[in-house]
Amino acid sequence: MTLDRFIRVKYKVDEAKVARLKELLRELGLDCAKTIEENVDLQFDALRNLHENLDDDEVFIKLVIANSIVSYQLTAKGERWWWEFSQYFSENPPTDSIAEAYAEFLPVSRTNRRLVAGKIKRLEKLEPFLKELTLDDLRRYYFNDMGALRDDLAMVLGSKKNAKTIVFAVKMFGYAGRIAFGEFVPYPMAIEIPDDVRINAYTKRFTNEPPVSFWQKIAEEVSIPPLHIDSILWPVLGGNEEVKERLKKHCNKAEKVLELTIL
Repeated sequence: MTLDRFIRVKYKVDEAKVARLKELLRELGLDCAKTIEENVDLQFDALRNLHENLDDDEVFIKLVIANSIVSYQLTAKGERWWWEFSQYFSENPPTDSIAEAYAEFLPVSRTNRRLVAGKIKRLEKLEPFLKELTLDDLRRYYFNDMGALRDDLAMVLGSKKNAKTIVFAVKMFGYAGRIAFGEFVPYPMAIEIPDDVRINAYTKRFTNEPPVSFWQKIAEEVSIPPLHIDSILWPVLGGNEEVKERLKKHCNKAEKVLELTIL
């Protein structure tokens, strides 16, 4: 039995929907993902805002990584959380310890109120790693090898390499690096999609296979890395009207992206 046949037997798959999904993604391609990331995703805007206000590339990137690893169990949509983060640290840049800065921020956050003690402990575990990094390390080593960043973050935090916050940290680091360094580096094919609520629910329209393995196969078949597929899907699945208007304004394949949301 071939692997594909085994998967079809093991998991329920709507093959017609999957075929259309792959067709649309191939038509959209990596260029569409990049357009959505930079012109549609409100999280990218939040990072631009923080970068402009901080005027310190190294602190900016380290804050983005730190914020990513506490981006779970939110009390609002992710877009609102990243804007709250952006506005807070634009006005209250950390003077020394990022963990201590979050110990002041999270208890008063409107959009990330849960499990505060555990999140601060994660940041305390991460901080020695971040402190050792220079801006040159971040650009020359990790920006050009994001798989190494994933591996090192997982090791430092004692997490699986495909854990949601680990791969999400890589995605947001890619955004931050693009803003700080003025260069686009595609995400590696080997880094999995973040298995968050939106992606999990969307995946169930096609299959009961676990999202991470499903999207890894889709990514390889359509030649778009999983983190860039996430960029195509995640913003529009949030149902935000501003996102839809931005999509129509900036993406000449907006109708195909919107078709994905109704598959």
